Amino acid sequence: MPTYDYLCEACGHELEIFQGINDEPETKCPECKKKKLKRQFGAGAAIVFKGSGFYQTDYRSESYKKGAKADAKKSDSGSSEKKSSKDSSASKPAPKAD
Repeated sequence: MPTYDYLCEACGHELEIFQGINDEPETKCPECKKKKLKRQFGAGAAIVFKGSGFYQTDYRSESYKKGAKADAKKSDSGSSEKKSSKDSSASKPAPKAD
């Protein structure tokens, strides 16, 4: 729901009101209680996404997710073989510097 700017033509009070797009504009000023409150025209509001964000991959199909899991398993098994060969070379003592 958007926030609208209002201005009272009687007392000059300015305020923002959070209301639905289809709601009727407010007319009664909360300060002077006169029915001179008018909604102001704004430049428009941009959509603001807060949080970690939205990604194209958030809403993938189930078949895509299953295929991605299978690919991940294949790449994990290949990386564990490489890791074990690195571990064996790491256990060798380093050459002494003269």
